[in-house]
Amino acid sequence: MTAYHFFFDLNHFRFLREDFYRDPFWTWQRTAIVSLFLFCAGLGQAVATQQGQGWPRFWRRWLQVAGCALLVTAGSWLMFPRSFIYFGVLHGIAAMLVVVRLTAGGGRWLWLAGALAIAAPFAARAMPVFEIMNTPILNWLGWISRKPVTEDYVPLLPWLGVMWWGMAAGQWLLREQPGLVQGAIPRAAKPLAWMGRWSLTWYMLHQPVMIGAVMLLTLVR
Repeated sequence: MTAYHFFFDLNHFRFLREDFYRDPFWTWQRTAIVSLFLFCAGLGQAVATQQGQGWPRFWRRWLQVAGCALLVTAGSWLMFPRSFIYFGVLHGIAAMLVVVRLTAGGGRWLWLAGALAIAAPFAARAMPVFEIMNTPILNWLGWISRKPVTEDYVPLLPWLGVMWWGMAAGQWLLREQPGLVQGAIPRAAKPLAWMGRWSLTWYMLHQPVMIGAVMLLTLVR
């Protein structure tokens, strides 16, 4: 993610000439990054519920994610006033966390629910879609006939399906292979483990730092 955003920043300040919006080399990277985000968030919820995390602690963390989502909206509006982020990955995670937590008892049905959610946008292409579904009022649901103009867009459909799969996979691992989830961190990965423990902080700070560095490089150039 950090490398992807760094190249995006270089492109934004004209150090590169790449099409991050249509070139499959970049769009597939974005899809993989978002998929990993949401899968891990779902898996994390499986661990949290297995450990007995209560709703008060859940809502404290949720408020952090939702608050950061609002900061992303404000920051992106300053940089991209015509395509600012109003429902990006953090907005999506905030909404999906509530749904996934409420459906944590679904067991194996979460695999089916995830598959249906992932397939839903493809069904929308073959069915009539009311124009209101394409507006910011409802396009966060994902039942659309055209993509909105925004720098990041992570609607409930299909992405809720990925988080459901993460929850289902986490529950399966905790039941069948708990050592893979609860075991010690491999020695080679320990230097990177702090980024996982402070993932939201890293997410919020890495772009301002890199954008500032690239802006400074622009002035020097």
